[in-house]
Amino acid sequence: QVHLEESGGGLVQPGESLILACVASRSIVGVVMAWYRQAPGKQRELVAEISRGGITNYLGSVEGRFTINRDNAYRKVSLEMNNLTPEDTAFYYCNARFQPDDGWGQGIQVTVSE
Repeated sequence: QVHLEESGGGLVQPGESLILACVASRSIVGVVMAWYRQAPGKQRELVAEISRGGITNYLGSVEGRFTINRDNAYRKVSLEMNNLTPEDTAFYYCNARFQPDDGWGQGIQVTVSE
């Protein structure tokens, strides 16, 4: 089973930026990688995903502000988040779509507040 370690969360003000990183304990070659988030009282939602070939897909509300990237050599996926708003406040989770079992990180808090 893969272990995913997230880093880079924290408290920022509206309009600021953060970069989340996720490092996997095994190769992610050929694996779709993604970031999800869950805000208090809400369901977990897909924020961004990147295919093995680098094709990306974003939640509509983050399109143009967030960028997902992968570096297979370092078993790493990152999420660059710009122009953050309070609505982006949530626990963010790294996801690796291994077959047959997905891998999930523990989650990392991102808080956007004055």
